Amino acid sequence: MLYAVMDQAKTMKFLKKYHKWPSLALTFFILLFAISGIVMNHRGVFSSVDVDRKYLGSEYLYSNWNKAAVKSAVTIQGDTALIYGNIGIWKTTDNFKTFQDFNSGFISGVDNRKIEKVIKTSWGAFYAGTLFGLFYYNPKSENWENIDLPVSEERVVDLVEIKNQLFVLTRSHLLKKTEIGFEIVNLLPDQNYDNKISLFKTLWEIHSGEAFGIIGQLFVDFIGLVFILLCVSGLVYFIYPKWIKKLKQKSKDAKRKIKFLKFNLKWHNHFGYWLIIFLVLTTLTGMFLRPPLLIAIVSNRVPKISFTHLDNSNSWFDQLRRIMYDKELDRILLATSESVYYSDDDFNSAPKVFAVQPPISVMGVNVFEKVNDGSYLVGSFSGLFYWIPEKGLVFDYITKKPYVPVKTMGPPISAHPIAGYLKDSEGKEILFDYNLGSGNLSDQSGFTPMPENIQQSPMSLWNLCLETHTGRIYRYIFGKFYILFIPLSGISILWILIMGFVLYWKQKKRKK
Repeated sequence: MLYAVMDQAKTMKFLKKYHKWPSLALTFFILLFAISGIVMNHRGVFSSVDVDRKYLGSEYLYSNWNKAAVKSAVTIQGDTALIYGNIGIWKTTDNFKTFQDFNSGFISGVDNRKIEKVIKTSWGAFYAGTLFGLFYYNPKSENWENIDLPVSEERVVDLVEIKNQLFVLTRSHLLKKTEIGFEIVNLLPDQNYDNKISLFKTLWEIHSGEAFGIIGQLFVDFIGLVFILLCVSGLVYFIYPKWIKKLKQKSKDAKRKIKFLKFNLKWHNHFGYWLIIFLVLTTLTGMFLRPPLLIAIVSNRVPKISFTHLDNSNSWFDQLRRIMYDKELDRILLATSESVYYSDDDFNSAPKVFAVQPPISVMGVNVFEKVNDGSYLVGSFSGLFYWIPEKGLVFDYITKKPYVPVKTMGPPISAHPIAGYLKDSEGKEILFDYNLGSGNLSDQSGFTPMPENIQQSPMSLWNLCLETHTGRIYRYIFGKFYILFIPLSGISILWILIMGFVLYWKQKKRKK
């Protein structure tokens, strides 16, 4: 009996020790995880809040048009063009030598000026697809004006003119402009559609709560607040006993603090015990959304979860990324997050998938350009490729060598993550690497220097929270090993939760 009591005491001591110290070590990081996650769950609410990049270190400063500052440009006339990307829209003249702000009409905040595509139609109108909707440039008021679309999603990923009609592509729908507005084009499922969805997307929507709509998102926000509560109450429980002891030594009244400490511990234990499943689930799903664990799931597909946001009758739900029209072949090309499809009959039948595919990053296609009849440029964070689908040929456009697929368990980002591409008025090809910025593919003359006023464009609060939530911001601390921060911190948080749960369960058992 005595040995059993001693063993139990040792167990309790072990549980307390290894719940307490890892918690104290990770409290700051867990607080940042929780706060950043709540902000990320409500991008529209925080879209007008920006952060000055100078406070974030050199890694986050614009330099040489990097960080997806530019995605492309559209010619107005001669050497006058609109250049656009994460910096908004700027009118440039003299072959990208001078720049004039062209963002009038957009709501303040960098997020509201993140431009996916600008198009000039054959009838001379300018349209812009943004993170928060479709906009038309009114030449009379010289403002961008928002256009209502008959879909609930706001994010427009591409625009194209086909046979004198404007088409708008969101991540789930294709819409066509008519005389009275926009109508949804019925995209039939391709013949290989299996009613499954990527495991990555499933875990992403469970982690954010989106799978269960706004109620799910608010519940995940609540779990974030619980993490904050557990951190703060844990710190209180660490600090208050020593404070109370000092007060008693000085013969001062400590009753209120003792009462608060008991109240604090009670709710620390109750929230951790009652919500353990949701706390563990949130931690586990987050661990698999970043490399290296992401690599293990990125190509897996799973059945849709019934009665959730994911169980959507639209077979193209959250799949669409880019659209292009090849006039000579009278063919429409549709790039998704996984493959490139084509339609030779204006989508009257189901789109067909090309037999040979260029590499496409899980983060989507950023460059989708026609080069010649039946040949195209496809660029993403997997690189830039010259693709001739009819001949089944794919070339690395930077090295000019045939692409050879390599099956390795490496990171899903190439040495050249491509963010944008354009041709200037002289026909020079300018490529925009996400990290390195602009580079001239035609010769070594380079691209115009980034003006200081554009270089000082701030970062959105949402993006800062993304950098924090994904652990990328900790490169300053851990260097190239920052990639291990998410899995290691996730394992540590799971350990803390389990130790705390078992500790409270044993305490309850002993009292009974």
